[in-house]
Amino acid sequence: MATTPKKSAAKTVVASTEASFVKELADILDQAGLAELEYETDAVAIRLSRVTTTAPVAAAPVAAAPVAAAPIAIAEPALDLPANPADHPGAVKSPMVGTVYTAPEPDAPAFITEGAAVTAGQTLFIVEAMKVMNPITAPKAGTVVKIFVQNAQPIEFGEALVIVE
Repeated sequence: MATTPKKSAAKTVVASTEASFVKELADILDQAGLAELEYETDAVAIRLSRVTTTAPVAAAPVAAAPVAAAPIAIAEPALDLPANPADHPGAVKSPMVGTVYTAPEPDAPAFITEGAAVTAGQTLFIVEAMKVMNPITAPKAGTVVKIFVQNAQPIEFGEALVIVE
């Protein structure tokens, strides 16, 4: 009859060891900023995955700040941009999901700047997708009105990158 407590104590030790191992793996997942971690041996297979959902945040109403009586000078002309920049007729949209680069090398100057003139076929950005660098070129000659992306920013298919008018 004395064997029953020993077996349950042994199971408790094994469960405790397994739980601490899973906790260590979870800590590695958090510290490395990983979305998923898999560990597999002949005896055990463990897969940890981070749930990345964002809950909508309700903004608290803010009282309007008093308006100054003096007129404010506007340095830049106001752009008449639609609510969705991708709907603008001069928008150059991303043809793929990837990472956009604004320069050919990390220390090199950007391909374009706002207000710069571009020619048809000129490289505006490079999009890295699946370790392949894809140039994004100007569809027409014009002037760069607005750049919507920053260097090394992840982008989605159809996202407006720049407006060329």
